[in-house]
Formats: sequence, C-alpha cells, structure tokens
Amino acid sequence: MKAQANYSAIVADDHELLRHGIANILEEQGNIRVVAHASDGLSAVALTKRHQPDLLTLDIAMPFAQGISVLVEVKRWSPDTRVAVFSGITSSALLRELQDAGADGIFTKRGAISEFEQAIPILLEGGKIVSSDAAEIIAKGTETAALTKRERQIISKIASGLTTKAIAKRLGISPKTVENHRSSIMSKLGVQSMAELLAYAVREGLFDVQSQL
Repeated sequence: MKAQANYSAIVADDHELLRHGIANILEEQGNIRVVAHASDGLSAVALTKRHQPDLLTLDIAMPFAQGISVLVEVKRWSPDTRVAVFSGITSSALLRELQDAGADGIFTKRGAISEFEQAIPILLEGGKIVSSDAAEIIAKGTETAALTKRERQIISKIASGLTTKAIAKRLGISPKTVENHRSSIMSKLGVQSMAELLAYAVREGLFDVQSQL
C-alpha cells in the first residue's frame, strides 16, 4: 500500500461512452487519477505493463484478446494491480472462471452504479468484491461446471463455426474424438440438436476468440 492515498487507474472497454463513464466515477472519488484508456485487450495489457496502475477496470469482451486472457497477463506483468472486471455476459461459468483467474472485483454491466462506487475503496485497500447480481448468477449456475476443460474448448469452437475437421486440427486430436466429445457435451447438457447447443453457447458466452495474446 502507498503511504498516501493517491492512486492510479486504467479503464479498459471498447465502448468510448462506458470508458469515460467509468473514468468519471473513479476520478470523482477524489484520490484516483485515470492515467490511460484502452479500447482492446492487447492495449489493456500493454498499458498496464507500462503504467503499473493500482487499479484496472476491465471489460471482458473486447477485440483482440478475451478478458480472461487479459486478466492472466495483467496479473503476470503487474501483480500488484487490482483488477475489477465488468461483464455484459451473464454466464455463471464465465464469472466463476474470472474468480478462479484472480479477478479482485466482478461486476455485471446491468448492476447498480452505487455498488461499484462503494466497492472502489475496498478494492484499492486489498479486498475482493463480487457484486450482488454477479454473486446470484454464480450461485445459480451448475450446468457448465459439469463440462471438462476439453469439452468447453470443443463447444466454444463449435459455436465459432469451425467444422469437426478444423476443430480436430486446431486441438491436435482426431475428428472421431471431437465427435465423441460433442456427444458427451450434448448428453450432459440435455440438448437434442446443434441449434440447442448453439443457443446454450450464446447464453453462456462460450465463444472461441481468434486473436490470442
């Protein structure tokens, strides 16, 4: 902790209006200076690495790198930076994954502004916060927890439009293994068609991101 309460922050979101809105909320605290804005995942990592801010607010669905990858890289390059994640995707699996990846704060974009405002000093002092609506989503979610890591990789690539052969090549496994995983996924989730499987993937935000860090 710093001797004086004089904190720096970076705001990362691909929507300019939201970036400025969050920046205003932070600076209204009176002891926080927003040193940079990032509009994509790669910029968020690069700017955090450069500035080593006390706080990063991070949208998990930005171009060029998905939020969890950004979170991991930020924690790698700037371990003392507190990361408050904002999600527009109300997926219990995704929110649990963010918790496991080390997010210090988890908020949904539909949540109350006042809840985030009240959480800011707690985050800066080393606490962890999960907003009330995010906590409710996490508590209710059970389906995706039954999927293995490989099955989640398969469903994300199916949802992204890859063929069985393309998925097999991407993951270094046989097309038959991909088909077996797909059957297992559908059985676990109780879905009967690809349309139902894709609808589930949309709801849970399970999409493969082409650009990697």
